Amino acid sequence: MNIAIITARGGSKRIPRKNIKNFLGKPIIAYSIEAALKSDLFDEVMVSTDDVEIAEIAQKFGAIVPFFRSSENADDFSTTADVLIEVLSRYQQEGKVFEFACCMYPTAPFISDSILKKAHNLLVDKNLDSIFPVQKFGFPVQRALTLKNEKLAWLHPENAAVRSQDLEPTFHDTGQFYFFRTASFLKTKTLLGPNTSGIEVSEMDAHDIDNEEDWKVAEFKYRIKHNL
Repeated sequence: MNIAIITARGGSKRIPRKNIKNFLGKPIIAYSIEAALKSDLFDEVMVSTDDVEIAEIAQKFGAIVPFFRSSENADDFSTTADVLIEVLSRYQQEGKVFEFACCMYPTAPFISDSILKKAHNLLVDKNLDSIFPVQKFGFPVQRALTLKNEKLAWLHPENAAVRSQDLEPTFHDTGQFYFFRTASFLKTKTLLGPNTSGIEVSEMDAHDIDNEEDWKVAEFKYRIKHNL
């Protein structure tokens, strides 16, 4: 059995009501729910939330909210792992054990059913513990600069004269989803371990949304990608 867990607490300081804010015609959480449902990978597509309005919107778009998130895991200090452990433990108490789970974020409109299927297939075929999408940094992080007291300096001076193409490519988490084996996760309590792999996605297939400017850029990219 597989489960999709969409984590969507009510509190959001930088973008008020971020998880249900309108994104090109519908609440942004709807995109994650619809991708999960369309993939046909999951026996349950649930939303973990502490918020009644989020729960109602999630149910409207086809997800379930079998229980509300505890107050302990609904503040600014709760981690994704904390929330996942709570959800999986609640299901275990009801006698439901899932072999695979996918933690999906509610502000990730670029998630598609096809990448979820690709992640699931790789997870199984490569016998991985977890897998998630990543993007390559546009510029080598080994040649990063610092700006202190209005003065620039190399973060790693030893790389100052090294050609960009000679430095190892580095990647960052897209902040979209994590597909994982529940048994491994509950044992290690981490989503990135020695048996984790990544799926590289392009700049047009993801965009981290932390502020209003990010939101506008994400909508712009989404319109271009989908010819809207």
